[in-house]
Amino acid sequence: MENAISLIKRFEGLSLSAYRCPAGVWTIGWGHTKNVRPLMSVSHAEADELLRNDVSEIFTKLTQLSAEANVTLSSNQLSALTSFIFNVGFSAFRRSTLWKLIRENPDNPDIARQFAKWKYAAGKVMSGLVRRRREEATLYFK
Repeated sequence: MENAISLIKRFEGLSLSAYRCPAGVWTIGWGHTKNVRPLMSVSHAEADELLRNDVSEIFTKLTQLSAEANVTLSSNQLSALTSFIFNVGFSAFRRSTLWKLIRENPDNPDIARQFAKWKYAAGKVMSGLVRRRREEATLYFK
């Protein structure tokens, strides 16, 4: 889980005041979006706690989903996917070709290309997402 938190922090950055991300979603802290409102603010410690809670929730859901699909994932794979899901959402991940390939064979090299496809926000290629997906794919196959 620490690998996921570190990766998320590198790409999300920290904002103690609510802002709209490039996709137009109200965001605060280290990329937290649940129940965020304009003019909201948090302390650094609160931002860290929100991130830990978000990551823990994703990690738990991903572990359950993997068990249901009879897929065994390494800690690096779980961390890479947790970072990915934190960014794109659990519903999008469950419907993705990325998850389909993982269910079929978690070691399939085509999985790296699937990570790379998720580089758009508001219809535009985002250089930060290109770098993030590269790092997630690298961690996944480590």
